[in-house]
Amino acid sequence: MLLALEGIAGSGKSTLRDRVLATAADEGIHAGHVGQFSWLSLPATRAIIALRAGHKASTAGQALSAARRDLELHARYNLTPALSAGPVIADRLTLSTACLLALLHNQPVAASVRHLADVTAARAELTVLLTTEPALCHARLCGRAAGRRFGEDPQTGARLASLYDQAATAWTDATGLPVLRHSCATGPDLDFLAATCLDRLRAAARATTRI
Repeated sequence: MLLALEGIAGSGKSTLRDRVLATAADEGIHAGHVGQFSWLSLPATRAIIALRAGHKASTAGQALSAARRDLELHARYNLTPALSAGPVIADRLTLSTACLLALLHNQPVAASVRHLADVTAARAELTVLLTTEPALCHARLCGRAAGRRFGEDPQTGARLASLYDQAATAWTDATGLPVLRHSCATGPDLDFLAATCLDRLRAAARATTRI
């Protein structure tokens, strides 16, 4: 099972990921963890680095093609081998890439989602979209020692939050796969999200054991 955690910076993805992975380990469940990109193609890597920095190093079509190529490599060399050993959590994946592309190139996010969703081996069986309010996300980011990255200012964060909402709808329309949308603003929010993710991981682990 592939589970993707999505949402703007500061929404609680890392906190949720760490809680789920720690609890899974305590229960003896082997859960893998991967990032958003493969970094296995030099041309794709250059395009992705520019994208993450907020620079247009290519046209919208070229950037989308580079992102898809990286996702194909990610699926083949990272996701598929990891999934053969058990469930995997991806800290950002297709929706995050589609939203960055739409933001930077001012393109409809649904088109990017549909194109990336064609990489079926990278489709998350469950996507958890953290809908934490952008103002709270920004406040959390301001409390971190690290410098701010592209997309982490309040205005851009709010734009990205809207794009994520559109991308989630487009994802389900294109794939039929579910997206759980829920804020991660409070302790009870985190408890609910972690419990939901763990229930899916437990079921996946049981299925793997039976096989």
